[in-house]
Amino acid sequence: MNRLFGSSSSKPKPSLADAIASTDLRVDSIEVKIRKLDAELTKYRDQLKKMRDGPGKNAVQQRALRVLKQKKLYESQIAQLQQQSFNMEQASMTTENLRNTMATVDAMKTANKEMKKQYGKIDIDEIEAMHDDMADLLDSANDVQEAMSRTYGVPEEVDEADLEAGAFGHFEEEEGIPSYLQADATSELPDFVDEAPQKEEVRQARTSVPT
Repeated sequence: MNRLFGSSSSKPKPSLADAIASTDLRVDSIEVKIRKLDAELTKYRDQLKKMRDGPGKNAVQQRALRVLKQKKLYESQIAQLQQQSFNMEQASMTTENLRNTMATVDAMKTANKEMKKQYGKIDIDEIEAMHDDMADLLDSANDVQEAMSRTYGVPEEVDEADLEAGAFGHFEEEEGIPSYLQADATSELPDFVDEAPQKEEVRQARTSVPT
């Protein structure tokens, strides 16, 4: 029945990554074969150094040439496989870059729509009016602060002369200065100060003291 009508294969198609991995495995297997051929060539070269000319040496040379041709064939296959792997890696990188670019473009489109939607809700005139109202309110607040800090009955301007007059002027008024501190006052002591005792009074006071 499957031969007549065919059947859908459920096996997924290999990706570039799978193809690159498979190619690298083939390269590794061929390199193993080349190392074996190198070992054989080394053995034949050592044998040829020890052999004399003759049929035996010619036979060894023929085997060495056959191994060398096989090695060259494997090396050409490796070069082709490595080039294929390089091309597939370039294609994979290009595909990945395109995928990332498309994702970036989609994200930018979504962001652009969202920005237009959000900016559509903003009224520039309303924002400017709000700033003007805030400026007016700040000016009003400053006016209120100036009015509240206003002083009453105090001169607005006071210079250094006024400061000296206010600080030292009361000493210059002689009405409030005591007479004994005035410049034209006499050096006499007040009446309530007793006079110094005389010598005779001191002598009488000593004799009157009982012994």
